[in-house]
Amino acid sequence: MVVQSHLEALRTIHETCTDGNVTWALTGSLSFALQGVPIEPDDVDVQTTEAGAYELERRLSDAVVDPVSLESSDGIRSHFGAFDLAGVRVEVMGALQKRADGVWEPPVDVTDHRRWITVDGLDVPVLSLEYEANAYERLGRHERATLLSEYADR
Repeated sequence: MVVQSHLEALRTIHETCTDGNVTWALTGSLSFALQGVPIEPDDVDVQTTEAGAYELERRLSDAVVDPVSLESSDGIRSHFGAFDLAGVRVEVMGALQKRADGVWEPPVDVTDHRRWITVDGLDVPVLSLEYEANAYERLGRHERATLLSEYADR
């Protein structure tokens, strides 16, 4: 079940990106729930380009919680930032990269993996469950990968 505050945050993101100058897609728990996976969303995650992350920060400057900056962990790096929209934490990841065999892969092009769904009258880009399942598997998160694969086949 997706609560109203998450939908309000999604609507703000959608309105912020409607001019087409920010390439984006939902990912994470809200995306999964909207695609039929029985998960209760805890936040809103957006994947975009490097330029898109900084543009969202500029456009949503009043809502910035964590300014966008390049952050990395052992297996992932991106231009990461966070916002508070409708009381919901919204995290943006720009030019997300995964490390495989010690080498950073090229940034993920969300246009290669997104599909469109309709939510509250909005056409919303989401990363496909098949892509997400593969990404989680590569990160060693097998339980989540299995769940997403199950729903990707539907």
